[in-house]
Amino acid sequence: MSTSVLFDAPGPRARARNGILTVVGILLVAAVVWFIYSGFDKKHQFEGKIWQPFLTAEVWTDYIIPGLAGTLSAAAVAAVLALVFGAVFGLGRLSDHAWIAKPSGFIVEVFRAIPLLLLIFFLFYFAPSVFGSGDWAFFALVAGLMFYNGSVLAEVIRAGVRAVPRGQSEAAYGIGMRKNQVMRLVLLPQAITSMMPAIVSQLVVLLKDTALGYIIAYVDLLNYGFKIIPARFFGSLIPAAIVVGVIYVGLNMLLSYFATWLEKRSRRSKKTAAPPIVAAVPGASLESAGVADLNEGAD
Repeated sequence: MSTSVLFDAPGPRARARNGILTVVGILLVAAVVWFIYSGFDKKHQFEGKIWQPFLTAEVWTDYIIPGLAGTLSAAAVAAVLALVFGAVFGLGRLSDHAWIAKPSGFIVEVFRAIPLLLLIFFLFYFAPSVFGSGDWAFFALVAGLMFYNGSVLAEVIRAGVRAVPRGQSEAAYGIGMRKNQVMRLVLLPQAITSMMPAIVSQLVVLLKDTALGYIIAYVDLLNYGFKIIPARFFGSLIPAAIVVGVIYVGLNMLLSYFATWLEKRSRRSKKTAAPPIVAAVPGASLESAGVADLNEGAD
């Protein structure tokens, strides 16, 4: 009979109590679902005529797909810029030079502290006063997402590099590698693998935060779903919200799946995954401690 070191196996009374709590939980969830369903049904939100527009090609080609393109374009540009911003200022905070590390830390902390919506509003109304009149919705949304999410990614990158065992950098310095070589060939390849889940989680947040463009009238999926489609097809607000929500969930699941695949691939790759480090024991060679791989990287 197997036992767990984390908790004691439940006895007969505990198993019975857990079964009762499970049944009660299922009934509560079913009651909430029924309450939501009955509320929508009283408002005639499940009638076929309300859902009929989403079965036509016009709604998808004229509204859903253009809105999705607006969301993905803003998310793609903001994600690239946020990664660059995070890499620059995250590594800047790790600099040995105070004139680089302190300003980098100040910029990161400031943009992390400002609410994203306030930052988008500021950029949206600030840009016309500097650059002149025009449609600055895309600029304000992308720049706000870059500054906020880039600051968070800077902390992720800094923490990922710091998490690499110190012996790795010491061994690299010991064989004569310069600091930029240590960072580029030793620390970052190992840190990227450990940072991947956090980076992708923040990119998922970035993708969802593109919906804030609705506030400044940026034409994206949420704008089409909650403003244009209900105005064009009266009474379709709830169906539009459900369709838009399902699309957002699908996008985030695809991004998470891609992150899982990329992480597994990076762990299998000899170029990015660090070899296991063997503890120093009497008679152990440098090769067994992973120093030979550092020599190869230096070459």
